[in-house]
Amino acid sequence: MKRIALFLATNIAVLAVIAIIVNVLGLGRIADANGLNLGALLALSAVIGFTGSIISLLISKPMAKWQTGAQVITQPRDADERWLVDTVARLSQRAGIKTPEVAIYEGEPNAFATGAFKNSALVAVSTGLLSSMNHEEVEAVLAHEVAHIANGDMVTMTLIQGVVNTFVVFLSRVVGYLVDKQLNRNGDGQGIGYFVTSIVCQIVFGILASMIVAWFSRHREFRADAGAARYMGQPNSMISALATLGRVDPGELPKSIQAAGISDRPAMMDLFSTHPPIEKRIAALQEFRG
Repeated sequence: MKRIALFLATNIAVLAVIAIIVNVLGLGRIADANGLNLGALLALSAVIGFTGSIISLLISKPMAKWQTGAQVITQPRDADERWLVDTVARLSQRAGIKTPEVAIYEGEPNAFATGAFKNSALVAVSTGLLSSMNHEEVEAVLAHEVAHIANGDMVTMTLIQGVVNTFVVFLSRVVGYLVDKQLNRNGDGQGIGYFVTSIVCQIVFGILASMIVAWFSRHREFRADAGAARYMGQPNSMISALATLGRVDPGELPKSIQAAGISDRPAMMDLFSTHPPIEKRIAALQEFRG
């Protein structure tokens, strides 16, 4: 529950900071003498909703390296590093994308892919994952991450987040305006009632929006598992890798790349989980095999 609270607080804080800047610059007026200007409000909401998401996407790769301490393999130092680079290159060719950077970081068994563009991405694996899996299982995990990149999941998640943020800002301000007009019928709908109500609604709608984003994140994990099975030519390796992940603690990735990991600790409430249960992912792959 602590992770959920932190995630929600971070998103709400970003939206709030952008909203404050917009208002300080005098761009936050949503009503005029004719009443609520829905067109202007929607445009304002889109600016607030997408700005943070797009910035996060553009800096996702350097931030991931910094937060995890991931070291990009530029010149393989041993046979294992050479195998990692060659394997990612082979899988990327099958997926039809440019080979992403390959990195290793210290940590519990996990892996992630990130980056703003398909042909300029990063795949990173932890030392814990490399030590707990055989080559076939590691290759399946790498195929899963390459599938995320080939599917454009990072960009799609950014768009989804931007859209839900836009509606959170839009609806919270509409409700705030209506409440303020009821409290002060002679006012312009942007008094103290507007500000208090819009903040409360932004928190409530933000919680609901995070459920939508989490649902899509779970859905894309199934797609990436299926993509890994296609690149490997069979689902057994991915099933074996998931079974191994189910027996270990995946650790905790930084919040900005948590959804990008191969697995995650289950959230207290399933609606907020970024990853489906391992058992469901294995069952989906078994159906894929059938």
